[in-house]
This record gives sequence, structure tokens and C-alpha cells, in this order.
Amino acid sequence: MKHADLLNIADEFGAPVYVYDTEKITSQFKRLTKAFSSVPNLKLNYAAKALSNLSILRLMNSLGSGLDTVSIQEVRLGLLAGFSPEDIIYTPNGVSLEEIEEATRLGVKINIDNLSILEQFGTRHPHVPVCIRINPHVMAGGNTKISVGHIDSKFGISIHQIPHLLRIVELTKMNINGIHMHTGSDILDIEVFLYASEILFETAKHFEDLEFIDFGSGFKVPYKSGDIQTNIEELGQKLGSRFNAFCKEYGRDLTLAFEPGKFLVSEAGYFLARVNVVKQTTSTVFASVDSGFNHLIRPMLYGASHEIINISNPEGRERYYSVVGYICETDTFGSNRRISEIREGDILCFRNAGAYCFTMSSNYNSRYRPAEVMWHKGKAHLITKRETFEDIIRNQVDQAELFQPVKRKAVAK
Repeated sequence: MKHADLLNIADEFGAPVYVYDTEKITSQFKRLTKAFSSVPNLKLNYAAKALSNLSILRLMNSLGSGLDTVSIQEVRLGLLAGFSPEDIIYTPNGVSLEEIEEATRLGVKINIDNLSILEQFGTRHPHVPVCIRINPHVMAGGNTKISVGHIDSKFGISIHQIPHLLRIVELTKMNINGIHMHTGSDILDIEVFLYASEILFETAKHFEDLEFIDFGSGFKVPYKSGDIQTNIEELGQKLGSRFNAFCKEYGRDLTLAFEPGKFLVSEAGYFLARVNVVKQTTSTVFASVDSGFNHLIRPMLYGASHEIINISNPEGRERYYSVVGYICETDTFGSNRRISEIREGDILCFRNAGAYCFTMSSNYNSRYRPAEVMWHKGKAHLITKRETFEDIIRNQVDQAELFQPVKRKAVAK
């Protein structure tokens, strides 16, 4: 998107505000589809947790995507957005049997990641097809907090528990229709991904009636110009070829499934915030914006890097700034960044703000969550209103009758 378009959006809808470019989302979806064009049956299930706005889900549905969900609420959002139940897969972690049964009643595909629930579900619903999430014990991802396939992870059924898993399946006579893994986010080394895939293929041989194998996602996207990223084209060539060969060994064509989230929406997102104060200290120049980790927590949560551009003064002389927020604790978006000279009132643009940004926002410090705007075919469309004070207190139950204000003594003047 052009800087002028973003500035116009900030003027029209106010700052802070999230902006999503549908053209970029569409091109990423087509790129991933093309990379695996050698596979007869490919299914991309967009990971709703990355950006779950209803309008974005409708866009994904229009592209032919399925939907990967991790909560019953995401399932309901997907159905509301027009996805068919059979195009939604429900992949929770550590939820109750009751929630899984609720998803079953809604008709979506079920993915189970622990032996306890698998046995209970298989005993009660042996005829409902189930996908099994395997933990391949492979350390992959850009940060320990987003690496989910290692041996100490809470996710998935350990490959060392396959005998126990097979015993449950045999005794309950349940129908296993898919095998799934997800090793982590920001995967760069495709050889690690391919190694984990071989573990998945070996596991799949234990089940005769599979319909699909789900390889998760976690592809790394560039966070700045020239940044390294997952070579999707090379992965498509190597994994696609290996998958087709496995299908011949297996005896029939299966569906190759992925759950891309960040890959599809991260680069499409922009977060715009206005500079409140430029503050010089003894060693640092701070640019304080009208936002904080209540709106964009990733840098503080796990050290995520977002390129920051001064779109109000893009040709200005570059200086070093630490960009910080207004939350009353350490609240840093970026330290000692080279940014075009920042003036109070300027609009700063945070790149790669499409994935896990608005969805992780909160009302901390009783601040309002920002608006969301979709940029589609050259026009800005409001898709989430900025919150108001009424939104903050909407669900609070005020027990005012339980408390009386203290009567304070008058102070003589």
C-alpha cells in the first residue's frame, strides 16, 4: 500500500488503527497453491487465530480456503462467515470433552491431541471420524514460545506413545481419517520440516482409512526488506514430490493439508499509531505513541520484530529512536531503530501487523481496542469499530448498592 493511502485511512478512521490489504492476502494464497501444484489434492485451511475478523474469513472462503480453528468460538465464526462444516477443522489443545462434542454436533472435522480425550471420545463416538495430532519431537520455530513440536511441548501425542494410541483405536473401533502435526512458527530450515514429515509418513502407515495428512504450517515471512524467509517454492517441490510418492505406497491419493496463518496475513497488515511525545533522555530519544502492548503485544511477549516507518516524513533525515507505548510498565516496540526524523503528531507504520496482533489485543489500562480497516480494490472498508467507554463496561455488573462512599470531613479553607 502507498503511504498516502495509509495516511488517508488514519485521517478518516483515526489512530491507532489496523489496516489489511486483501490483494497481498490473495497473492500469498495463490503463491502457496502454486508451490504445491504437483499435488492432486491440496487443502489450505487458514488458521483463524492469526486474524479472525469476519470479513477476512469471508475473503478466505471466497479464495477457496478451508478453516483451521482452535476454539468453539472460532468454529462458530467460520460457520457465520459461510464456511461449510466439512471445510472447517477443529484443532484445540487441552479443551474439555464437552467442547469437542459441541464441535462434533456442528459437523466440523475433529482433531484430537491427547490420549485421555481420544479414549473418551472414541468410546462415546466410535463412528465419528477423528484426526490425530502427533508430536514428532522436532524442535522448530523462531522462538521457544512458538516452538510446539519438541519433546517438552504440551501439544500432540508423542510418537513414543503410538503403541498406546493404536491400542485405543483398536479397542474403541474408532475411525481415524487424518494425521496432523505442527512443529512451530517461523520455520526457516525446510530440511527440518521435511524430516518431521517423514515421521508423519511413518505414523500414517499404521492407519488404513486415512483421507488426509495435515502438515501444519509455521512458514517464516520476511520482517524487513531483504530478510530471510521460508523457501515455499523449494518446499513445494520437495514435499510435493515426496507426498505423491507416499500416496503410491499407501495405495491411493490422499489430501495434503496445511494450516497457514501468518504466511497469508502477516505482510498484508499495517498498524498505524500517532506520536504523542518525542522525549530526549541522557542516552535515548523516545518516540511515544498513542498505543502500547495492549494493542500490539508481540514485541514484548516474545521479542517479535516489526519494521517501523515514519510515513508522515519518509524522506526525513534518519535518526535513532526507541519507539514506546503509553502503558504504565516497560512497553517497547523497538529499541534504537533508524527511522526518518520523528515529530510529534507524525504517523508511524508498523509492518507485518496482520497476524497475531489485533487478535491478541486487550483492554489493559482500560484502553480501547483500535478499529480495523480492510483495503480492498483501492477502497477502505471499516470492518471493526473502535471501542468506546460503553464497550469497556458493557459486561460489568455494578454492585453499587453494596458500597457507600466514605463521608469525608470538610477541610477549612
